[in-house]
Amino acid sequence: MTAPTTIHVQIARIPGNEDVPLPAYQSPDAAGMDLHAAVIEDTVIAAGAVAMIPCGIRIALPPHHEAQVRPRSGLASRHSISMPNAPGTIDADYRGEVCVPLINHGDVPFTVTRGMRIAQMLVKPVPRVAWEEVDDLSDTLRGAGGFGHTGQ
Repeated sequence: MTAPTTIHVQIARIPGNEDVPLPAYQSPDAAGMDLHAAVIEDTVIAAGAVAMIPCGIRIALPPHHEAQVRPRSGLASRHSISMPNAPGTIDADYRGEVCVPLINHGDVPFTVTRGMRIAQMLVKPVPRVAWEEVDDLSDTLRGAGGFGHTGQ
């Protein structure tokens, strides 16, 4: 088995957030690192509402990489908390605070507390695309079928 590739990413805490954990893998084979809430005080997300939750960090991704921000399965399955734009993308040239929009799909308010694990982040390479315009595309068995054409 080969060792995983390590990508070095600069990270800076926003002052006043030294107590908020940095993104971290929660198990040896975890794909994503958990992001933590850097709310100043408990933040209640009403049923059906969206709240932008700060993480207290800024990152500098290497060129041709993105950070994908995804919901945490435990929050989704236990509390109906997700992200309205999942997965969210942090571009390599973004230098602002990492924030996570959370949506409450449940029937009761949900409280986000300081340091709570609210989402997961994966850092992935992004190849550049060079379009090659052609008159026609190759045929496939599927063809133009989409939007559930293969069944339920």
